[in-house]
Amino acid sequence: MRKARALWHISAQESVIAEAKDVAGTDCVVKSGYSLVSTGTERLIAQGKVPLSMQNQMGVPYMEGSFSLPIKYGYSLVGEVIEGPTDLLGKQVHLLHPHQDICRVKVNELTVIPSEIPARRATLASNMETALNAVWDSGVSIGDRVLLVGFGIIGSLTARLLQAIPGVELAIYDTHPGRSALAKSMGFTLVESFQAYDMAFHCSGSGGGLQTCIDQVGKEGKVIELSWYGEQAVNIHLGSSFHYQRKQIISSQVSQIPAKKQARWDYQRRKQVVMELLKNTLFDQHIGASIPFDQTPDLFDKIRKGELSELSWLIEYS
Repeated sequence: MRKARALWHISAQESVIAEAKDVAGTDCVVKSGYSLVSTGTERLIAQGKVPLSMQNQMGVPYMEGSFSLPIKYGYSLVGEVIEGPTDLLGKQVHLLHPHQDICRVKVNELTVIPSEIPARRATLASNMETALNAVWDSGVSIGDRVLLVGFGIIGSLTARLLQAIPGVELAIYDTHPGRSALAKSMGFTLVESFQAYDMAFHCSGSGGGLQTCIDQVGKEGKVIELSWYGEQAVNIHLGSSFHYQRKQIISSQVSQIPAKKQARWDYQRRKQVVMELLKNTLFDQHIGASIPFDQTPDLFDKIRKGELSELSWLIEYS
């Protein structure tokens, strides 16, 4: 079998496709079909903007190199098992893996994709776990008035989960006209005038978006912070209503099951729920534009410059 090829970020300005090392101790080979680029997180990684203090926590399975660059990175890949246990041969699987055409992996790190879920839609699984965790962290309940700021891939998936909760009055706010138009075309309600929201979900990756959430939740309202900023400093103003109205900012991050669920939930159970959710064909609307694997270095040139407004990018492997 030929050597595997992977996308590498070799400097803060350049990405290339180059050979990847064989992984010792693996018992399965997956031929990649698709992998998803989550542009917010992966832009910071491609620019070498992961703080030193966070580099251990940001590691993913089968990553090579370091966050100081060069690095191969990615965390949502779907492919077909071509070598391994007989009961897995030919199965479509999802796994956490950098962008790479052939993956030598451990069987216990694969999730078999239900037959009802197309491979392209299954690439949303990792980001769906982030959205699900955020909904859990929020404690949102029937009838709540909810604001969501930032309609990227994480924001859109979170919005879709919130929309499914009976009685939730959800409004989307994004300063990018294209993203707002996309949200409207997908059946979401845009903010016409701000109200006193019970809670707000922040997904824009900007201090301005976070400030909007803080300012627009009502007394004892909650802001669920999903954005990750890397080394970027964020300035917010807490001198007006934040303290006297007892507002809260709650961090939500996918790497840990919320404490209130840890006695009964683990990562496998969460992934099973995500796969059940992804059987809904509405999630096809959240799949971004596609690009051949060989063109991903050019894609990341544009991602670094912030030139793209797609929800996400789907890499196709031939």
